[in-house]
Amino acid sequence: MSVDALVQLLSALHRAWIRPYLALLLTLITLGGSLLKASQLVAESYFSNRRNALNVYFVKFSWGWTLGLLLPFVFTSNYFVQRDVLFAIRRITSCVVGTAVWFFSTRFFHVIESFTGECYESQNMTVLHEFENLYTCRKHGHLWLGFDISGHSFLLSYCVLMITEEIAVVNELHKMEQKRGKATATIIKSLFIALNALLLLWVWMFFCTAIYFHDMPHKIIGTAFGISAWYGTYGFWFKKSFSPGLPPEIGKQKM
Repeated sequence: MSVDALVQLLSALHRAWIRPYLALLLTLITLGGSLLKASQLVAESYFSNRRNALNVYFVKFSWGWTLGLLLPFVFTSNYFVQRDVLFAIRRITSCVVGTAVWFFSTRFFHVIESFTGECYESQNMTVLHEFENLYTCRKHGHLWLGFDISGHSFLLSYCVLMITEEIAVVNELHKMEQKRGKATATIIKSLFIALNALLLLWVWMFFCTAIYFHDMPHKIIGTAFGISAWYGTYGFWFKKSFSPGLPPEIGKQKM
């Protein structure tokens, strides 16, 4: 299959099946995976080990991987379609907004875990009252147990939803390619394929999180944060004039 054919196939799948139902799919994965974990029907596997390579080298740095591919894609694709540098710069501020969402949400999760937890001695699970916060407890090699909202459920869901919104601009790429030239279009298509590969990886690791890690409330709330952050930005704020705006294809559809 040629690159052009692959791009067109992926673009059609996103338009017809992925983008309209992705938030629902993520919700179902969280609920279904949590039920499977609670029922203990899923056998241990390579992916149930927190030290598996995908978790250590990709998920732990998921925002960095996402941003590293999104930034060049958003700028080049939006400039390619609109031929407006200021518009392209405005659009990449969506990544700045996403970074702020990631930073403040994960810090909030840490505050909740610290506020609701206690320090335990890891061998016999006795409460250690002398360690009153999460950081000093863990620094001394002990176990802190609090309400641990799943950062992976939050960030992976937010990443896949954000990627899906931003790559929708490829639908406009096909119309502009003959006018704008193929060299830049080839770069955009390569980034598009790479982002789809990353999207598939994030969905898989989101599924592994659902069936192997955290308790159901932790994953439900984490996923709810991810979906809410996506809807609050792309579904509401980015439609306003005082915002990074929507990708050209989405702006025309009025999401």
